[in-house]
Amino acid sequence: MTYPKMGELPATRVVEAKPFVNTACDYLGPLMITLSGKRGQRSQKAYICLFICLATKAIHLEVASDLSTPTFLNAFKRFLSRRGPVKTMLSDNGTNFVGAKNQLDEIYNFLESDNYKKEFSHELSENRIEWRFNPASSPHFGGIFEAQVRSFKTHLLKVVGDQLLSYEELLTLTVQIESLLNSRPLCSLSSDPTDGEILTPNHFLTLTPLNCIPAVDVTDVKINRLTRFQLIDQLVQSFWARWSLEYLSQLQAREKWNSNSTPVVPGMVVLIKQDNAAPLSWPRGVITQVFPGKDGVIRVASVRTTKGEFKRPVVKLAPLPTQ
Repeated sequence: MTYPKMGELPATRVVEAKPFVNTACDYLGPLMITLSGKRGQRSQKAYICLFICLATKAIHLEVASDLSTPTFLNAFKRFLSRRGPVKTMLSDNGTNFVGAKNQLDEIYNFLESDNYKKEFSHELSENRIEWRFNPASSPHFGGIFEAQVRSFKTHLLKVVGDQLLSYEELLTLTVQIESLLNSRPLCSLSSDPTDGEILTPNHFLTLTPLNCIPAVDVTDVKINRLTRFQLIDQLVQSFWARWSLEYLSQLQAREKWNSNSTPVVPGMVVLIKQDNAAPLSWPRGVITQVFPGKDGVIRVASVRTTKGEFKRPVVKLAPLPTQ
């Protein structure tokens, strides 16, 4: 069997443009919420509409109370009002949702409804936005943004679990997770850990990185001892612990165990895995010396950081992409 040759990246991925001029969109849900935190409130479904910039990989999240066309258009308008005009939109074809899970049938029916197509087409024509669909059953056409969406969905659903949040609590959680996702390192701006910063999607959105989300560490506190306010902090911290570890592991990925990974060399900028790193914290350093074993394989390296120089195992070092 022959396979087609991998093509070039689309122009929307490589051409310089303002953040979110070329955007992809996807849905997550449903999540069960209440409209307020009062006792006796009836629960209902809510969804999260995710927008990701194809050029800068920045993420924008909007909470949708249902799958009606007006609700989606309101979420889309809030996105446009905060992020500016959009030229092209990319999304999965609605048939990608068929048979995935029973809970996704509502999303599929919503995207395929005549009312949605009519009203949404009118809104796009009014704002001169071009909407493109990937072919059905072809998530690889989405490439890197599909991987980000899948990672976000997986960790959010695991972190929230059976917790019944109010609309305001879900909104607070969503916005904080958005800042975490937009803090991920893209490449290094300097080879000196004491000089310069790591380029992140936040640089394109706010021209400066976010340093921290002020909160007490409640990761290990039992849920029944938490207030509702502290519960949101725990969900954010748990999401950070899961997602940041996966992101760092992706930087170290290799196809098979019998193939060599990217060797560390002096002068390489790396991210340092730390189990107790606070949200929005990406410890960084520069390899100053490597220590090969008797078999010639490098398993330990000396790393220079802002706090001094330390020896670390290579499995705890994730090479940062170069510019």
